[in-house]
Amino acid sequence: MAAEHDVQVEGELGAKPVVSLPGGEPPAGLITEDLTVGEGAEAGPNARVDAHYVGVGWTSGRQFDASWDRGAPITFPLSGVIRGWSEGIPGMRVGGRRLLVIPGDLAYGRRPPPGAGIAPDETLVFVVDLVDVT
Repeated sequence: MAAEHDVQVEGELGAKPVVSLPGGEPPAGLITEDLTVGEGAEAGPNARVDAHYVGVGWTSGRQFDASWDRGAPITFPLSGVIRGWSEGIPGMRVGGRRLLVIPGDLAYGRRPPPGAGIAPDETLVFVVDLVDVT
């Protein structure tokens, strides 16, 4: 399936997606696109969520993290994550899949986590399956 800005996402909901990036300059602002709209509870701005995700660096085109590789979704409060997630997940419904394209200033900025495989100011691309909201 094609997403905004020629990001390609393949794979079934509930399974690890494959993300292909177009190369070139990344988009300047935060992009949120529902690839599948869920029918469950909606995540609010202060929600605690269970989510499966895969993260890919725009510049490298490489995956830097994926909950699917660890075999379980991750649980976290939206108040405790990068701004791209805290701004990009609210409004998403359980059972849905959303594409997030997050510019560096809404991700880790100039100081990504050491050893994460993320360059300073790198735009990050996530595909998120929302499993639960509390």
